[in-house]
Amino acid sequence: QVQLVESGGGLVQAGGSLRLSCAASGRTASGYAVGWFRQAPGKEREFVARVSWSGGTTYYADSVKGRFTISRDNAKNTVSLQMNSLKPEDTAVYYCAAAALVARGYDYWGQGTQVTVSS
Repeated sequence: QVQLVESGGGLVQAGGSLRLSCAASGRTASGYAVGWFRQAPGKEREFVARVSWSGGTTYYADSVKGRFTISRDNAKNTVSLQMNSLKPEDTAVYYCAAAALVARGYDYWGQGTQVTVSS
């Protein structure tokens, strides 16, 4: 079992920055790909970014490409999402999730952290 806990959410003005962290405990998450997802009120959950288990490969949704950066520190069992140039449409609950094999779906999910971007 891998437990994931997100932190770093909050209220920020448009154009500002936030850094989200996903801390893993229990079984090490170093062998898992880790993704960030978000869900805005009344909308379906959507993919934001993903990093491979080694940290060497990253993927981003088009809506955040060039503004968000995902990274991981396996020694600290953490994955971060640096969010710059935030827009009101980035407002959502952000979740991190871990997958042993992405094609089979994500095995573990955190509880989420709220990000609110005011205009």
